[in-house]
Amino acid sequence: MARSTSQRFALDSTFKTRRFSSPRRIVRNLIIGICVLGCTALFWQLFSQRRDIVSRLSIATAYPALLLTTIALLLGPWNVLRRHPNPISFDLRRDVGIWAGATALLHTIVGLNVHLRGRPWLYFVDENSRLRHDLFGFGNYTGLISALVFLLLLAISNDLMLRRLGSRKWKSLQRWTYAAAALTVGHAVAYQLIEKRQILYQVLLWGATATVAAAQFAGWRTIKTVTSRSLVFAQRAPK
Repeated sequence: MARSTSQRFALDSTFKTRRFSSPRRIVRNLIIGICVLGCTALFWQLFSQRRDIVSRLSIATAYPALLLTTIALLLGPWNVLRRHPNPISFDLRRDVGIWAGATALLHTIVGLNVHLRGRPWLYFVDENSRLRHDLFGFGNYTGLISALVFLLLLAISNDLMLRRLGSRKWKSLQRWTYAAAALTVGHAVAYQLIEKRQILYQVLLWGATATVAAAQFAGWRTIKTVTSRSLVFAQRAPK
């Protein structure tokens, strides 16, 4: 289906705005990068009871990825609750999402080397080549699938894909962010149970999950209320 003139104009306007704001985006990404490095260093130090470098790096990348994903999922509802425009794609959410996806993929690569080193396939099958049905397998399957979804989201996080796919199809793919977030929570819960994580990590996980759930619900209620009022006003307006 051909795009409407207004849709093409909206997309073109977005691209023009991004070209003029590119220096700002560079500065913003530098700031995000510094924050990610700082957060990674913090969790590296907090997990100092493990002298194993790979295990510490796994934790040091896991929780920054979780926090970045949380921020990315809060930006849309934040715009809605403030009654500000909430476009299909805007630079801040895109940049935070890119950093979240990249950090999550890095965590996946590192994580596949924490246990069973040299035999990463045993994360998903047992010694008899049967699919794992235990908590360890659940944590690994959810982690792998979420990483693949993040990879998809990274692949479409650019203006070229937005232009080629069109806003409706692009947005339908971008909504897989929610699936990636849910799978990430499942993965994190499984590993907190397996490795008996300290209370700090549990508070971070459930605090982030509850905050995103509450913000998304509040944003949905706000949109529903505004839409309902608009329909009532339209019905009462003189014809």
